[in-house]
Amino acid sequence: METTRQAKISRLIQKELSEIFRLETAQMRGTLVSVSQVRVSPDLSIARAYLSIFPSDRAQAVLENLERQAKTIRYELAQRVRHQLRKTPELYFHLDDSLDYIENIDHLLAKDAPAEK
Repeated sequence: METTRQAKISRLIQKELSEIFRLETAQMRGTLVSVSQVRVSPDLSIARAYLSIFPSDRAQAVLENLERQAKTIRYELAQRVRHQLRKTPELYFHLDDSLDYIENIDHLLAKDAPAEK
């Protein structure tokens, strides 16, 4: 169960990471990175950010690039939250494929549905 402090820090990190990614992806035309959820460990040392990347065919390449630049992103995040947090948690990025899963289910349901006359 997530504590109130964990929830507040998760929302703060999600908001700031979203802004960082919005500014960074403005340079990359045609790519959109949004932070769907952030989960913080109970000791507040690790933050797992779940990212939704559009278009999904470039998702793996973008995710690998973000993982390589995790320390730089953590530094940028630390600059933004330095008045709210003493220590910035270690960042781990994961691909949130829930939208692809929903789209696949919709496609399967539409395929199996009988055609209306």
